[in-house]
Amino acid sequence: MLNPHESATIGDTLQEAATAFGDRPLLVTPPNAARSYDPQGRTITYAQAAQAVQGLMARYRQAGYGQGHRIALFLESRLEHMLHKLAMNALGICCVPVNPDYRPRELAYLIDHAHVDLAIVLTSRKPDWDAAIEEASWRPPCAILEQFDTTLPSATAPARHWSPTADTPASILYTSGTTGRPKGCVLSHRYELAAGAYYATRGGLVDFRPEGERIYNPLPLFHVNASILSFYAALLTGSCQIQTDRFQPTRWWQEVRETRATIVHYLGVIVQMLCVQPPSSADKEHCVRFGMGAGVEPQLHAAFEERFGFPLLELWGMTENVRILVDNMPPRQVGTRAFGRATPGIEVRVANDAGAEVPDGTLGEMLIRHSAETPRKDFFSGYLDDEAATEAAWRGGWFHTGDVVLRDATGMLHFVERRKNIIRRSGENIAAAEVEAWLLTHPDVELAAVMAVPDDIREEEVLACIVLKPHAAEALKAPGAEAALLRTLFEHCSQGLAYFKAPGWVWFTPQIPTTGTQKIQKHSIFGAGVDPRSVPGMHDLRAWKKRDRTPGAQGGKRD
Repeated sequence: MLNPHESATIGDTLQEAATAFGDRPLLVTPPNAARSYDPQGRTITYAQAAQAVQGLMARYRQAGYGQGHRIALFLESRLEHMLHKLAMNALGICCVPVNPDYRPRELAYLIDHAHVDLAIVLTSRKPDWDAAIEEASWRPPCAILEQFDTTLPSATAPARHWSPTADTPASILYTSGTTGRPKGCVLSHRYELAAGAYYATRGGLVDFRPEGERIYNPLPLFHVNASILSFYAALLTGSCQIQTDRFQPTRWWQEVRETRATIVHYLGVIVQMLCVQPPSSADKEHCVRFGMGAGVEPQLHAAFEERFGFPLLELWGMTENVRILVDNMPPRQVGTRAFGRATPGIEVRVANDAGAEVPDGTLGEMLIRHSAETPRKDFFSGYLDDEAATEAAWRGGWFHTGDVVLRDATGMLHFVERRKNIIRRSGENIAAAEVEAWLLTHPDVELAAVMAVPDDIREEEVLACIVLKPHAAEALKAPGAEAALLRTLFEHCSQGLAYFKAPGWVWFTPQIPTTGTQKIQKHSIFGAGVDPRSVPGMHDLRAWKKRDRTPGAQGGKRD
């Protein structure tokens, strides 16, 4: 395994890995005849990746791009995303991945907030990019991936330096903010390499063998899990990352078997969907040694491991710090939402609202730091252009995760719930405040309160409680008016929000309880012990939520 020193950069580490691991595979796309690209699959070795990166670096540098520039990648989960990111980082360029499910207004926000200098866009996504540019204030040029050699525009302000340091920003990843629009997490070269090294050295059941592992990751490359956590663990250990386009339960085992995957990454929703597949005599015919993920339902944990024959190792991480905690040392606490103990490099405090540590067995917010001497070492560099939010998150010298946990007498940490106003749906973090703000732009909505409700498949779903304006409330009395209003509200959300953020449940109410200062009291809307999904007048719109790749259309494939 390579051991990057604290001043290491991504470009230098790639060259070192290419020298050490040469003809080993680094990136793999599984075969899929129904996919529009690489239907026969594709393998890129370490040596081939290094050569491709050198060619991309020359092209970027010739066009004037280098340290200080930011480039958006709108490439979905194609292997080219990682090749371009590596080339950009080697020149000191910061990569800004694009969530392909963003609507134009969300993408326009990213363009303006990150102030990107260029975008690399798939031909198929050019209409989405153009629609976003129309709404953006900042209008950077774009290059089409398939025509990269001939369509790369020159930098408007050419770079003068191409030698990044460990502290140079490598990525800006957008994560849902609790007060509205997403925040841009700035991640340095040091952060990304440290995350991979930390993963690969956890020990116990997380055992990376000298010959290398084959990591099957169905999560998207605009997330920290696939583009940083698993990828750099692979790069540093001579392993390979198997990057599929997206999770599909009917393809999962075929791809895992065909690619001879030895490690799989999962989310709770993936485990649930695999468990409902018909039992097969081939359930244990695979090479998987362990799974790495989070959110498995406690009642499914042991049953999955018994049926499929490998352990699911529950972990904890977040974009601000993806050096993971993981329950990897036998005997594990299966089915308890346990995710590991504090380790050197990640100190943990379970604290009350005042930041004081609470006794074991007591619920509290999880606060983390590297150490008392260097609390922020290997964490994110900060929220882009938001020093106040960065310092608020670090108040008291500890990073406030917003997660409520319980630490037992053995030091094991158990996840309980999110303290932040965040909804976790199929691995996506959704800020309730962002959905509320968009609902309030509808002409019929007076007030909105958005919250999480349990979902049998996707962990949580979005519920919107809506107070209508007087004219809309009166019109609702007409026959058929309620169904029509639900459709217009849903279409409004679909136009301004990624499909997964749209409410899956909607409830009209004449009033929402507030404090004397007009702060919404969400906990009082339904009362203790009430399942909101079962109250009279609740509307189930989950069947309307579809991932749609066609700009402006509402049809498409269910997620």
